[in-house]
Amino acid sequence: MKDRQISGADDAARRQNKGMKNYTIHGINGPVITVAGKTDLDMMETVYIGNARLIGEVINISTEKTTIQCYENTTGVRPGEPVSRTGMPMSATLAPGLLTGMYDGIGRPLKKLEEISGHFIAPGIDVPAVDTERLWDAEVKLSVGDTLAPGMIFAECDETQVVRHRCIVPEGVSGKVTFAAPSGAHTVVEPLIRYVDDEGEEHELSMLRRWPIRKPRPVKKRLPISEPLVTGQRVIDTLFPLAKGGAAAIPGGFGTGKTMLQHQLAKWSDADIIVYVGCGERGNEMTQVLEEFSGLIDPRTGRSMLERTIMIANTSNMPVAAREASIYTGVTFAEYYRDMGYNVALMADSTSRWAEALREISGRLEEMPAEEGYPAYLPSRLSAFYERAGQVETLSGEKGSVSIIGAVSPQGNDFSEPVTQNTKRFIRVFWALDKPLAYARHYPAVNWTTSYSEYTLELDEWFRREVAPDFPALRSRIQNILAEENRLMDIVKLIGSDLLAEEQKLTLETARCIRVGFLQQNALHELDCSVPLKKQYGMMKLIIKTHDRARTLVAKAIPVSQMKKEGIFDLLCRMKFELPNDNLTAVDELTSRISSMFAEIEKRYDIAPEEAAK
Repeated sequence: MKDRQISGADDAARRQNKGMKNYTIHGINGPVITVAGKTDLDMMETVYIGNARLIGEVINISTEKTTIQCYENTTGVRPGEPVSRTGMPMSATLAPGLLTGMYDGIGRPLKKLEEISGHFIAPGIDVPAVDTERLWDAEVKLSVGDTLAPGMIFAECDETQVVRHRCIVPEGVSGKVTFAAPSGAHTVVEPLIRYVDDEGEEHELSMLRRWPIRKPRPVKKRLPISEPLVTGQRVIDTLFPLAKGGAAAIPGGFGTGKTMLQHQLAKWSDADIIVYVGCGERGNEMTQVLEEFSGLIDPRTGRSMLERTIMIANTSNMPVAAREASIYTGVTFAEYYRDMGYNVALMADSTSRWAEALREISGRLEEMPAEEGYPAYLPSRLSAFYERAGQVETLSGEKGSVSIIGAVSPQGNDFSEPVTQNTKRFIRVFWALDKPLAYARHYPAVNWTTSYSEYTLELDEWFRREVAPDFPALRSRIQNILAEENRLMDIVKLIGSDLLAEEQKLTLETARCIRVGFLQQNALHELDCSVPLKKQYGMMKLIIKTHDRARTLVAKAIPVSQMKKEGIFDLLCRMKFELPNDNLTAVDELTSRISSMFAEIEKRYDIAPEEAAK
């Protein structure tokens, strides 16, 4: 693919000057535009619609007509107005300056649009995604006479104070460098490199690229999963880990905390770059997200969180076609920074609204509907999106990854609806949010009985090596106790808890400590908002050690009620607020304290220490 180094409007004007033919609008149905007769338009080509030059994309071609979907509001457009070609597919602008930016669904900067048209976006505005006049202190890495090859870094600059931007020779480009600009202040459109290809033609490379949003960016090879995306959220890191380069879904009804969980993952995960796509959400909610992100302080650097964040906002009142394109724009941005060797986390909120946009456009195209009115190609579109996640070796030989976390908003909290069910086919982590948990103020409201992670076995070796050899074994014990509690609660609903055996009562009490003291997490608490893996391991180990010691006493006919009176289980529930994150010796101190409390109980019941140890 040849690189484009100019804006879409300039490109269209240049092509029209070469004699590209204009066509005429024949019919309009919402965002669907038809051009009668046979045309020379290409499939997926970007076009400009009407006198206002609205941005659109060709989606269907036949001998009778060509169908175009418009990414802007078509109010006021009439049959007979022109349709202009650009000769290129719908593409994203890639250059320094994307970070800290906020864009609409097709990659236009919202702040620039506001400066031009006010609070409401006027139709037909086509501005570049980055400031083409801003000067960047670029370090040119190549010299005259060097041989170009795909993946080579030809220039670098500091995009923000925390991210180093690397400009990479694109795929299909090779030749001899005939000109290399001196290092210093340059705009993104200035040629930094000129080279002669194998056929003797001269070309230029600048810091600005354009890439088709529906086409995955090339890599040298895909790598196997090797390490987790550490989020600081105990229920995720411990029970249902996500790998770097993995794909996860967060399904949940209204009010279950999908957006809040994604905020926590964006702020506390160990990803280098965050791309947040607000896809079809309410305008006031997106406004709150934008304001909150602007005020967040990055815990890794102490600077603004926006310095390593890109935000794409397509609210529910914006055109549905742009909503459909927004997630492709987001994943293209993510792949661009992945190719520089960064680990990128993409948050899509929510893919249900994206699927509804597909359904609406499909209905206007009079396509045959499938289940619940969604188009028959819904599964293939979902798979094409989630399969762009992965850990890869880039063309430059770096290791980078894109992790995709998509929120799903099933109507009526029904996880059997098509979007949720088809999403489960293409992701390997399922964090199911539960309404009863959310209403009980248990956050994150991840249901531990219906959630799962298929990366667990692949990541166990990493946890054994980097955290502790018995980390996977402790996780299994925790999950078994929670599963046993779930089974016992069916009995409790029938006969009550008083008639249970003491060991079963102990299981319920330990499970309560796990739920309240370990899985429940306070996003506003200084210690509890994000927890390092070493502390998570220490908390798990203390819970299991306490459970095993209590079970020994139960076997000696000491009732669980005596241990509850002593306050042992209350200590476990409160430890998340009392144990510091940076001083793990406090876990050992609490372990000794609980051991002393057990010793007091044993002494009260005249149990010899050596007998209790058995």
